[in-house]
This record gives sequence, C-alpha cells and structure tokens, in this order.
Amino acid sequence: MTWTMTVALDASHPEKPFELKNLPSIIDERLSLEAFSQLAGSLAGHPFVKVVVDREEKHIHFLNHAAFPFHSDYIGTHIINTDPARIDAEIDRYNQLFYHDPTRRFYLCVLALHRSEERRFFSLETVEVDSMSVEQMKEMYTAVREMTDPTLPLFVKPANHIQEAYLSGVDPHEIPRIHGHELFATAQYVALNSGQADGRIRAFADEQAYVRERASVQWYDIIVMPKVPEDIPRLMGIINAEHTTPLSHTNVLAAGWQIPNCIQLGILDRIAHENLDGEWVRYTVTNDLSEAKLERTGARDIVSATPPWQHTRVVLEAPETQNGPIVALDKLRMSDRNQYGTKAANLGELNHILAKGSERLVGFYKIPRPPRANLIPYLAQTLGVPESANMGKESGQFIRKHVKLPRGVAIPFSMQSRFLESSPRIQQMIGKLKMALELNARQVEPLCVELQNLILATKFPETLREEIDLKIAEHLAGVSNFVVRSSSNAEDLANFSAAGIYESVNHVSTSDKILE
Repeated sequence: MTWTMTVALDASHPEKPFELKNLPSIIDERLSLEAFSQLAGSLAGHPFVKVVVDREEKHIHFLNHAAFPFHSDYIGTHIINTDPARIDAEIDRYNQLFYHDPTRRFYLCVLALHRSEERRFFSLETVEVDSMSVEQMKEMYTAVREMTDPTLPLFVKPANHIQEAYLSGVDPHEIPRIHGHELFATAQYVALNSGQADGRIRAFADEQAYVRERASVQWYDIIVMPKVPEDIPRLMGIINAEHTTPLSHTNVLAAGWQIPNCIQLGILDRIAHENLDGEWVRYTVTNDLSEAKLERTGARDIVSATPPWQHTRVVLEAPETQNGPIVALDKLRMSDRNQYGTKAANLGELNHILAKGSERLVGFYKIPRPPRANLIPYLAQTLGVPESANMGKESGQFIRKHVKLPRGVAIPFSMQSRFLESSPRIQQMIGKLKMALELNARQVEPLCVELQNLILATKFPETLREEIDLKIAEHLAGVSNFVVRSSSNAEDLANFSAAGIYESVNHVSTSDKILE
C-alpha cells in the first residue's frame, strides 16, 4: 500500500494541522517544516528525517522515524515487498545494492535541520560508506532540493573523503556544501558526555569571575561558563556556554569522572532568565535531546555529605618501584606495565607485534557476526588476498607496511621513587598527606597542591640525570627533537582513569628540558 498526502503551499491559505504519527512516510509532496517536525527523530540536538529517493519509479519518500529506524526496513515493507528479516539475512548483498552499485535504484540519505540565532538551514548526507559518484550526488541533491522548503538553504555534507574530493570539482552554486567542522560550529547544543546528575548551578560570566569565586566551588556544583578552565576540581557536571573542542582537557576529565558535559549556546541567558544560578537542579545530557535539560529539584541534603567517588574503591596493581632499568620502548611487553606504565607497555607490545606478528590481530574478525559467520571475507577483501590465506601473516605484513613507531626510551617507576626519596622535605610532605587521607581531613587538597609545588621546585639529583642522559645517547643518538609523555598505571580502570591528567610536551631539544 502506498501512503500519500497533500500539503497546502499557498501562503494565502495557512496549512491546516495534520497528524503524521500513524503514517509511515510522505511521498512526492514538498516537506513543510510542520511535517518535518512530526516525522523527525533527533541526534546530537539536531532533528532529522530519513529520505529514500527511488530513481526507478521517480518517487521521493520522507520516512517517519518513529516507525522506521532504518531505511532498509521501510524499503522492504513499502517499496520492494520484502520482509525486513530477509534483508537483514542478506545484508551484505543489499548493502552493495544500496551503497555501492553504480546503477543503484535508491539513494538513502538523511535530511537534518540546523538552527541558530542567525539562520536556519538543512544539511543532506549519506552514510559514511556510500560510494556514490558525483553525478549521483547531483541527482540526489536536486531531488531533495525540489521537495524541501525553498526558503531554507540546503547543503550537502560530504560523508567521506571520496565525496569531499568529488565536490571540490563542482561549482558550489550547483551543489552547495558544508563540512562537519562547520556544522559543529553552528550547533546550539552538543552532548559531549551523556549522563545525569543532581547538583547546584554555579554560573560564571567569564574566567575572572570564576577565579574570584573558585574557593567556594564545591564537589556538588554544576559549573557553567563560556570556557571551563583546565584546573577545575572534581564536581558533578559541566556546561560550556561556547564551543569547545571535543578532545579538550576538560572534556577528557568529564569522561573520566563520568559526569554530564555539553555545549549549550545561550545557557547563561537562560540561567539568568529562569533565576537558576545557585539553585539545585537535575542536569541531563543525552544525544537525543535538543538542549541541555535542567529541572529544579529544590534544596538537597547532600551538602554535608562526602562526594560519592570517595566511596568508590579504586584498585590498582601494585607498581614495581625497585631496580627498574631505563630501557628502549621496543624491549617492553604488556607484562611490564607495573614497572613502566600502561602507555609505554602498549607501545612495547605494538613493537613486538610489528616485529613478530600475532594471531590476535585477526581475533576481532573471527567472532561470529549474525547473520554473517564472521568478518574474515571483509578482512581478505581489505588485504587483497584470498579468504584461504593465512590472515595472521597477511595482517602482520599489512600493518608493518602502514604503521611506523618512533624510537623511544621508557623511564621506570623506580626512577620516580628514587627522586622522591632523595628529598627529606618531599618525604615529610608525603607523610602528612597519608595522615590526612587516613583521617579524611579537609586539608587533603591543599596538601596535594603543596606537594606538587615542592616536587616542581626540588632539584633533580645529578646521578639520576646522568643515567637518563646515558640511555638517551645509547638509544636515541642523532635525535634532536623529542616528545615527553606520561605513562601511568592508573589508565582505563573500571572506576577511574588518569588519562588527561598529565600533558604531553612536544619539541623538547635538550636533556634539561626533558627533565623539566
């Protein structure tokens, strides 16, 4: 059965309300904004409608997201009369037909609406694996352009590098285009780390306002400001009032702390308008929301309580801090992580795999993937070898051809231990910190800062400096530019991650700078 409906376009006759929730799609009718909103799903704050362009029958279908989460389900049910379960069972064949066949019948794409204070516009994109030609991109764009609101610009968003290359040779007036980073910059709301938390809103207009009030920021606060500084204490939530990069240090911290974190333009105005500063709220961030959700909860009784993470026991493997030598990275294995940290051990293991190979390289591809037996055929296709080939051997050769690891040395935990033991003042401060931790004293954070400053100010012992210099000369002779990175034994734990705590330092050229 084919479902159709007519939408009035005459401006002198306002559109009558209509209900689309029970319809699978709109076919061959211009998509009004009202119809778009009723058909749309939401992802990362952007409403979107799935589109199927039927080249053979000359139809365009705007799908109801609530009824059809996948294009293929709709095509099977309403166009080619094929049970979606059968399509799933033959998904590889249908993927070829939908995304790669140069004579394909269908174009499958997504139409998203982007809104800001300055303008509104549509973006149109395919799935990332779609290999359509530039002529097919033109045909798809034209079909959708003719059936969407003409007052709103429509831009094609390249889904992969091939599409980017194709579009670079096309006049932008023929196919207007917009790239992912440009869309990110226009987004009013971006969910950086999903989650929910109860806490007290603390809004700061700028960093100076935050610095003045920093001492009053508590663990139960949800901090809101244009750009959250990197030295924030652990708290319940973060809201960025301006755009930030997804991999910024504060975003890494939020992921490690497992707290909600988002970008929400205009949030400071909203907080002022609703008098939310200092109020207790439930803060929710998810990809399917169109904005950060703040619900008043009233005063809480947790002010005098201890942070929940203080009740979470973090279990570390005991580090080996005795008699560890400085070694070249390619001499390490994963079993050395307790002496050199996870990052260094991982690099050592990767060096070993590049040199010796490993059957573990293909373990991911051997796992059953219903309806497929496994992914070995795809691996063989990528490697350009028969399925009967030795995949472990072929994968090793492929990786050696494309992956290069820099030389380096790993400094063991024992070197750090020897440095700390060289200073009686540091030892005394560590003793104070241990006592404060045992007593759950409020002085823990100030003592940590004091210990950090003391470590930075303590002179590095000459004997340790000479050991490091000798190993650099032995393993890295001729290298004039170094990168210094941390390697922790507390990365990727179940309830804690040290990732992002220490900075990587690039372009270091002398041993003195290395030791800094």
